[in-house]
Amino acid sequence: MPLGLESDTPLFRGIRLNIQRMTTSVNPVTSERPRGSIACVGLGMTLGSHLTPLARSHIRQADVVFAAVSDNIVEMWLERMHPDVRSLQPYYGQGKPRMATYREWVEVMMAEVRAGKRVCGVFYGHPGVFAWSPHKVIEVARSEGFPARMEPGISAEDCLYADLGIDPGQLGCQHFEASQLLFYERSIDAAGYVVIWQFGVVGNASTAHSGGGTGYRELLIEVLARDYPLEHEVIVYRCATLPIEQPRIRRMALRDLPSADIPAEETVILPPARPLVRNAHLRARLNALDKAGAR
Repeated sequence: MPLGLESDTPLFRGIRLNIQRMTTSVNPVTSERPRGSIACVGLGMTLGSHLTPLARSHIRQADVVFAAVSDNIVEMWLERMHPDVRSLQPYYGQGKPRMATYREWVEVMMAEVRAGKRVCGVFYGHPGVFAWSPHKVIEVARSEGFPARMEPGISAEDCLYADLGIDPGQLGCQHFEASQLLFYERSIDAAGYVVIWQFGVVGNASTAHSGGGTGYRELLIEVLARDYPLEHEVIVYRCATLPIEQPRIRRMALRDLPSADIPAEETVILPPARPLVRNAHLRARLNALDKAGAR
Protein backbone atom coordinates (compact mmCIF):
# COMPACT_ATOMS: atom_id res chain seq x y z
CA MET A 1 0.00 0.00 0.00
CA PRO A 2 1.52 3.43 -0.91
CA LEU A 3 2.49 5.60 2.01
CA GLY A 4 -0.26 7.93 3.15
CA LEU A 5 -3.01 6.15 1.21
CA GLU A 6 -5.94 4.51 2.96
CA SER A 7 -7.35 1.13 2.04
CA ASP A 8 -10.94 1.17 0.82
CA THR A 9 -11.87 -2.41 1.72
CA PRO A 10 -15.22 -3.05 3.47
CA LEU A 11 -13.38 -3.85 6.71
CA PHE A 12 -11.53 -0.54 6.74
CA ARG A 13 -14.68 1.38 5.78
CA GLY A 14 -16.48 -0.26 8.71
CA ILE A 15 -13.72 0.72 11.12
CA ARG A 16 -13.79 4.33 9.90
CA LEU A 17 -17.58 4.45 10.19
CA ASN A 18 -17.51 3.16 13.78
CA ILE A 19 -14.90 5.71 14.81
CA GLN A 20 -16.79 8.49 13.06
CA ARG A 21 -19.93 7.55 14.95
CA MET A 22 -18.01 7.44 18.22
CA THR A 23 -16.28 10.79 17.75
CA THR A 24 -18.75 12.92 15.82
CA SER A 25 -22.21 12.04 17.14
CA VAL A 26 -24.28 14.93 18.45
CA ASN A 27 -26.83 15.20 21.22
CA PRO A 28 -30.25 14.55 19.57
CA VAL A 29 -31.99 16.96 21.95
CA THR A 30 -29.63 19.93 22.07
CA SER A 31 -27.59 19.29 18.87
CA GLU A 32 -24.55 20.34 20.88
CA ARG A 33 -21.09 19.32 19.83
CA PRO A 34 -19.78 16.39 21.88
CA ARG A 35 -17.33 16.99 24.69
CA GLY A 36 -13.62 16.71 24.03
CA SER A 37 -11.81 13.39 23.84
CA ILE A 38 -8.32 12.07 23.34
CA ALA A 39 -6.80 9.02 21.68
CA CYS A 40 -3.09 8.23 21.95
CA VAL A 41 -1.91 6.08 19.05
CA GLY A 42 1.35 4.53 17.94
CA LEU A 43 2.95 4.92 14.52
CA GLY A 44 4.94 1.74 14.91
CA MET A 45 8.65 1.80 14.21
CA THR A 46 8.87 1.64 10.40
CA LEU A 47 7.28 4.64 8.74
CA GLY A 48 4.10 3.80 6.82
CA SER A 49 4.40 0.05 7.33
CA HIS A 50 3.25 -0.32 10.95
CA LEU A 51 0.35 2.11 11.25
CA THR A 52 -2.87 0.22 12.00
CA PRO A 53 -6.19 1.08 10.31
CA LEU A 54 -7.66 2.03 13.69
CA ALA A 55 -4.78 4.39 14.52
CA ARG A 56 -4.99 5.93 11.05
CA SER A 57 -8.71 6.57 11.51
CA HIS A 58 -8.14 8.27 14.87
CA ILE A 59 -5.66 10.59 13.19
CA ARG A 60 -7.98 11.42 10.32
CA GLN A 61 -11.05 11.97 12.50
CA ALA A 62 -9.31 14.22 15.07
CA ASP A 63 -9.77 17.98 15.24
CA VAL A 64 -6.12 18.43 16.18
CA VAL A 65 -3.15 16.06 16.10
CA PHE A 66 -0.15 16.39 18.43
CA ALA A 67 2.98 14.62 17.21
CA ALA A 68 5.78 13.45 19.49
CA VAL A 69 8.12 12.42 16.68
CA SER A 70 11.68 13.63 16.22
CA ASP A 71 11.88 13.22 12.45
CA ASN A 72 10.66 15.97 10.11
CA ILE A 73 9.93 13.33 7.48
CA VAL A 74 7.43 11.70 9.83
CA GLU A 75 5.75 15.02 10.57
CA MET A 76 5.41 15.75 6.86
CA TRP A 77 3.95 12.28 6.35
CA LEU A 78 1.39 12.95 9.10
CA GLU A 79 0.47 16.27 7.49
CA ARG A 80 -0.66 14.32 4.43
CA MET A 81 -3.33 12.74 6.63
CA HIS A 82 -4.36 15.78 8.68
CA PRO A 83 -4.22 19.57 8.15
CA ASP A 84 -3.56 20.45 11.82
CA VAL A 85 -0.49 18.56 13.05
CA ARG A 86 1.29 20.25 15.94
CA SER A 87 4.76 19.12 16.87
CA LEU A 88 5.57 18.56 20.55
CA GLN A 89 9.31 18.68 19.94
CA PRO A 90 9.69 22.49 20.52
CA TYR A 91 8.85 21.96 24.20
CA TYR A 92 12.26 20.38 24.72
CA GLY A 93 14.97 22.78 25.85
CA GLN A 94 18.69 22.75 26.50
CA GLY A 95 19.21 21.94 30.18
CA LYS A 96 15.47 21.56 30.73
CA PRO A 97 14.39 18.46 32.68
CA ARG A 98 12.63 15.99 30.43
CA MET A 99 9.83 15.50 32.95
CA ALA A 100 9.02 19.21 32.75
CA THR A 101 8.65 18.83 29.00
CA TYR A 102 6.45 15.76 29.35
CA ARG A 103 4.15 17.54 31.79
CA GLU A 104 3.82 20.41 29.32
CA TRP A 105 2.81 17.92 26.65
CA VAL A 106 0.01 16.69 28.90
CA GLU A 107 -1.20 20.22 29.57
CA VAL A 108 -1.15 21.36 25.93
CA MET A 109 -3.12 18.29 24.86
CA MET A 110 -5.59 18.61 27.73
CA ALA A 111 -6.17 22.28 26.89
CA GLU A 112 -7.63 21.21 23.54
CA VAL A 113 -9.62 18.37 25.10
CA ARG A 114 -11.15 20.79 27.62
CA ALA A 115 -12.00 23.10 24.73
CA GLY A 116 -14.19 20.37 23.27
CA LYS A 117 -11.76 19.12 20.61
CA ARG A 118 -11.21 15.55 19.46
CA VAL A 119 -7.48 15.22 20.11
CA CYS A 120 -5.10 12.57 18.81
CA GLY A 121 -1.62 12.21 20.26
CA VAL A 122 0.76 10.40 17.90
CA PHE A 123 3.87 8.69 19.26
CA TYR A 124 6.64 6.54 17.85
CA GLY A 125 6.26 2.80 18.28
CA HIS A 126 3.77 1.87 20.97
CA PRO A 127 2.34 4.92 22.79
CA GLY A 128 2.48 3.11 26.12
CA VAL A 129 6.09 1.90 25.95
CA PHE A 130 8.79 4.25 27.28
CA ALA A 131 6.29 7.09 27.06
CA TRP A 132 5.12 8.83 30.22
CA SER A 133 2.89 11.49 28.68
CA PRO A 134 0.36 9.23 26.90
CA HIS A 135 -0.38 7.32 30.10
CA LYS A 136 -0.66 10.54 32.09
CA VAL A 137 -2.86 12.45 29.65
CA ILE A 138 -5.28 9.50 29.50
CA GLU A 139 -5.33 9.34 33.31
CA VAL A 140 -6.03 13.09 33.58
CA ALA A 141 -8.68 13.05 30.85
CA ARG A 142 -10.57 10.17 32.43
CA SER A 143 -10.38 11.76 35.88
CA GLU A 144 -12.09 14.84 34.40
CA GLY A 145 -14.78 12.79 32.68
CA PHE A 146 -13.47 12.90 29.10
CA PRO A 147 -13.36 9.83 26.83
CA ALA A 148 -9.75 8.67 26.49
CA ARG A 149 -8.12 5.61 25.01
CA MET A 150 -4.79 4.22 23.89
CA GLU A 151 -4.34 2.25 20.70
CA PRO A 152 -1.34 -0.09 20.64
CA GLY A 153 1.39 0.12 18.06
CA ILE A 154 4.32 -2.03 16.99
CA SER A 155 7.17 -1.31 19.39
CA ALA A 156 10.93 -1.73 19.15
CA GLU A 157 10.49 -4.82 21.31
CA ASP A 158 8.24 -6.42 18.68
CA CYS A 159 10.78 -5.65 15.96
CA LEU A 160 13.58 -7.02 18.12
CA TYR A 161 11.93 -10.43 18.44
CA ALA A 162 11.43 -10.62 14.69
CA ASP A 163 14.84 -9.33 13.60
CA LEU A 164 16.89 -11.35 16.10
CA GLY A 165 14.79 -14.51 16.01
CA ILE A 166 14.07 -14.47 19.74
CA ASP A 167 11.02 -16.24 21.15
CA PRO A 168 10.45 -14.85 24.67
CA GLY A 169 8.32 -17.88 25.49
CA GLN A 170 11.22 -20.29 25.05
CA LEU A 171 13.68 -19.17 27.74
CA GLY A 172 12.01 -16.06 29.11
CA CYS A 173 12.98 -12.43 28.57
CA GLN A 174 13.57 -9.64 31.08
CA HIS A 175 13.50 -5.96 30.18
CA PHE A 176 15.24 -3.19 32.11
CA GLU A 177 15.82 0.49 31.57
CA ALA A 178 19.60 0.81 31.89
CA SER A 179 19.66 3.34 34.73
CA GLN A 180 17.33 1.23 36.87
CA LEU A 181 20.08 -1.36 37.16
CA LEU A 182 22.24 1.33 38.81
CA PHE A 183 19.63 3.05 40.95
CA TYR A 184 17.76 0.01 42.29
CA GLU A 185 18.36 -3.55 43.45
CA ARG A 186 17.20 -5.74 40.55
CA SER A 187 17.52 -9.49 40.08
CA ILE A 188 18.80 -10.67 36.70
CA ASP A 189 17.99 -14.14 35.34
CA ALA A 190 20.98 -15.04 33.18
CA ALA A 191 19.26 -18.23 32.00
CA GLY A 192 16.99 -16.16 29.77
CA TYR A 193 17.39 -13.15 27.52
CA VAL A 194 17.94 -9.75 29.12
CA VAL A 195 17.12 -6.59 27.17
CA ILE A 196 18.62 -3.29 28.36
CA TRP A 197 16.94 -0.21 26.96
CA GLN A 198 18.58 3.22 26.68
CA PHE A 199 22.07 1.93 27.44
CA GLY A 200 23.48 4.94 25.60
CA VAL A 201 22.11 7.37 28.23
CA VAL A 202 22.63 5.22 31.33
CA GLY A 203 22.86 7.35 34.46
CA ASN A 204 20.28 9.85 33.24
CA ALA A 205 17.57 10.01 35.92
CA SER A 206 15.22 12.00 33.65
CA THR A 207 16.96 15.25 34.56
CA ALA A 208 18.68 17.89 32.48
CA HIS A 209 22.05 16.14 32.17
CA SER A 210 22.54 13.74 29.30
CA GLY A 211 24.05 10.78 31.14
CA GLY A 212 25.68 8.00 29.19
CA GLY A 213 29.28 8.83 30.14
CA THR A 214 31.96 6.14 30.21
CA GLY A 215 31.95 6.10 34.00
CA TYR A 216 28.23 5.24 34.14
CA ARG A 217 28.69 2.53 31.53
CA GLU A 218 31.64 1.00 33.34
CA LEU A 219 29.63 0.91 36.54
CA LEU A 220 26.78 -0.83 34.75
CA ILE A 221 29.20 -3.43 33.36
CA GLU A 222 30.36 -4.09 36.93
CA VAL A 223 26.76 -4.79 37.87
CA LEU A 224 26.24 -7.10 34.89
CA ALA A 225 29.54 -8.90 35.54
CA ARG A 226 27.98 -10.41 38.66
CA ASP A 227 25.96 -12.64 36.35
CA TYR A 228 27.94 -12.66 33.09
CA PRO A 229 31.59 -13.23 32.14
CA LEU A 230 33.20 -10.16 30.59
CA GLU A 231 33.78 -12.09 27.35
CA HIS A 232 30.06 -12.90 27.03
CA GLU A 233 28.79 -11.92 23.58
CA VAL A 234 26.07 -9.28 23.61
CA ILE A 235 23.98 -7.80 20.81
CA VAL A 236 23.57 -4.09 20.08
CA TYR A 237 20.38 -3.56 18.09
CA ARG A 238 18.45 -0.80 16.34
CA CYS A 239 15.32 -1.48 14.33
CA ALA A 240 14.66 0.02 10.91
CA THR A 241 12.59 3.21 10.91
CA LEU A 242 12.26 3.65 7.13
CA PRO A 243 11.08 1.00 4.64
CA ILE A 244 14.36 1.29 2.73
CA GLU A 245 16.47 0.60 5.85
CA GLN A 246 17.71 -2.62 7.40
CA PRO A 247 17.98 -3.19 11.15
CA ARG A 248 21.42 -2.52 12.63
CA ILE A 249 22.77 -5.57 14.48
CA ARG A 250 26.23 -5.63 16.07
CA ARG A 251 27.85 -8.24 18.30
CA MET A 252 30.60 -7.59 20.79
CA ALA A 253 31.98 -8.70 24.14
CA LEU A 254 30.36 -7.36 27.30
CA ARG A 255 33.65 -5.71 28.29
CA ASP A 256 33.63 -3.61 25.09
CA LEU A 257 30.30 -1.88 25.74
CA PRO A 258 31.68 1.15 27.67
CA SER A 259 33.81 2.31 24.73
CA ALA A 260 31.35 1.42 21.96
CA ASP A 261 29.38 4.04 20.03
CA ILE A 262 25.85 3.30 21.28
CA PRO A 263 23.28 6.11 20.86
CA ALA A 264 20.11 6.28 22.95
CA GLU A 265 17.93 4.60 20.30
CA GLU A 266 20.02 1.41 20.30
CA THR A 267 19.29 -1.49 22.63
CA VAL A 268 21.63 -3.98 24.28
CA ILE A 269 20.55 -7.64 24.45
CA LEU A 270 22.30 -10.19 26.62
CA PRO A 271 21.71 -13.77 25.41
CA PRO A 272 21.51 -16.51 28.07
CA ALA A 273 24.76 -17.18 29.92
CA ARG A 274 23.75 -20.43 31.63
CA PRO A 275 21.27 -23.25 31.03
CA LEU A 276 17.91 -23.60 32.69
CA VAL A 277 18.06 -25.64 35.90
CA ARG A 278 15.21 -27.93 36.83
CA ASN A 279 13.45 -27.21 40.10
CA ALA A 280 14.44 -30.15 42.29
CA HIS A 281 12.35 -28.90 45.22
CA LEU A 282 9.11 -29.21 43.28
CA ARG A 283 9.96 -32.32 41.27
CA ALA A 284 8.22 -34.76 43.64
CA ARG A 285 5.08 -32.65 43.79
CA LEU A 286 5.04 -32.25 40.02
CA ASN A 287 5.38 -36.01 39.59
CA ALA A 288 2.46 -36.53 41.97
CA LEU A 289 0.32 -34.08 40.02
CA ASP A 290 1.24 -35.82 36.76
CA LYS A 291 0.20 -39.20 38.19
CA ALA A 292 -3.05 -37.80 39.55
CA GLY A 293 -3.85 -36.27 36.18
CA ALA A 294 -3.23 -39.57 34.42
CA ARG A 295 -5.97 -41.32 36.44
